[in-house]
Formats: sequence, C-alpha cells, structure tokens
Amino acid sequence: MDWNSISFDWNRARAFLVTAEEGSLSAAARALGMTQPTLGRQVSALESQLGVVLFERVGGRLSLTSSGLDLLGHVKTMADAANQVSLAATKRSDSMDGNVCIAASEIHASYLLPPIIYKLRMAEPGISIKVVSSNEASDLLRREADIAIRSFRPTEAELISKKIKDVDAPFYAAKNHTEQYGSLATLDDLKNAQFLAIGDKSVFLKQMNERGFAISEDNLGIESESHIVHWEMVKQGLGIGIVPDNIGDREPLVERVLTSIEPISFPIWLTSHRELKASKRIRFVFDFLAEELH
Repeated sequence: MDWNSISFDWNRARAFLVTAEEGSLSAAARALGMTQPTLGRQVSALESQLGVVLFERVGGRLSLTSSGLDLLGHVKTMADAANQVSLAATKRSDSMDGNVCIAASEIHASYLLPPIIYKLRMAEPGISIKVVSSNEASDLLRREADIAIRSFRPTEAELISKKIKDVDAPFYAAKNHTEQYGSLATLDDLKNAQFLAIGDKSVFLKQMNERGFAISEDNLGIESESHIVHWEMVKQGLGIGIVPDNIGDREPLVERVLTSIEPISFPIWLTSHRELKASKRIRFVFDFLAEELH
C-alpha cells in the first residue's frame, strides 16, 4: 500500500458527513459542538484537498452535488469503522472512571433520571454522565449514546436490551381544573372538558376518538410537541393530560381523572450496544439503571 497517498483528514471528512446528514452548517456545528465558521472551513478545506465541490445551495439549504453523493458512502464507511475502533477500545476498558452517555425521553430525563444519577454519582463519582434528552430514538449503532431508555424493544442484532416493566399513563388534571369542569370520571363528563394535545392536534384527536372519546377540536385548545411543556400546563390547570403514573402520582397539584377508563400502557426497555456490555463501566451503569427504574 502507498501510505504516502493517504492524506485524508478524518476531521474534515466528519464535518462533511455531519453536514450532509444534518442539512445545514449551523445544525452540523451544533451536533459537533463547534462554531459554524470552523465547521465551514473544514468542509471547504476538504473540497480544496479533493478538488471537487461537495455542496450547492438549493432553496436556502445545502444539497449534495454528484461528487458529494459519490463521496458520502465512503465517508459513512469510515465513520462506521471509527465507531468500531471506539467500541473495541471501550470494550477492553476495565476502569470505572470515564464517560457514559444515557439517552432518554424528555419526561424520563427530567423527572426520573435526576435522583437516579445522583445515587449513581454518589456510588461511583469517577463516572461522568451525559444525558441526551429527546423524544427521538438515539442511534446506538452510531454511538449517539451508550445506553438508551426506550418504550420499544430494539430489533438490531448488535443491540442488547432488558425489559424493565410496563408503565401505565393515566389521565391527569390539576385540582382547580377538576373544580371548574366537574368530576371527569367517565366519557359522558367530557362535553366541555379541555385536553392538552401532545404533538399534532389532528393526530392526537384521531387517536383519542379511536379510544372511544367523543371529542372535537373544541376540546383541544392547546397543543405542544414537548412532553415537559405538556405536563407543566396540566399542573397549571390548562387541561387534561397524559403522563406515566410513576411521575403523575407524585405531583400534589394534580389528580387522576377519567378513572373508569383503561389507561394507556407502554413498556420501558433498557438498551445498549452488545460490545459495550463488556465494559465494566457501561455494565455497571446499565445494571444500576435497571435496578433503579424497576
């Protein structure tokens, strides 16, 4: 092999790959934790080094050129190989000191994880924890997180998982909301009740009516993509919301409503990359989370 012919800068290649996947320099810079000008210089340097144009602007967004498309597959292969090197190194580490990244939904990251991480840090202060809070599933195969708390079982052969338990998500309303609209015990009590939609209002309405709720858009005055915003508005008496019972039952400002209706139920799965379970540190955090979340 002609080693002198390999002058490819991985940092530039990574900048190109993330920009291609994120669709803009600003989004890619946020993903990599660097400034947009620095990222732009890395992409420009790669273009100069290769003698090709990788991106063009289309409608205010960056679009890959034909040269960029040709290169993208090769750079993705490089990224996968780099991830495998990182996984192999992590696998061989017997040290408890180091970083562990945990991905969880907004609601779990905000209300369930803080006391658990406090106990974990008290037990092993050498472990540094990063929490990725998102309602989108992190890609463990590409090392977006080491461990994920999910509501579904993974299908990828490279991932391992453990079902923690099933959790009910009943309906809750603030006590002052209940005083205004009545007991809200059955479906017949919902004529004037206000629900707080999570996500798209029309999708939420369709899902609720499929469950037997004869409600219309008049019952949905507020919608939010954020589960945290949703829960805070429930607590302030703006409407009826849905939240896991291990969070909702702890809040003194609210009470369960529509108790005659079967609550929504979903599982909690703990997931990690199969290679990472061989790491003493990752295995400890995985088992610690499993015990505390049960």
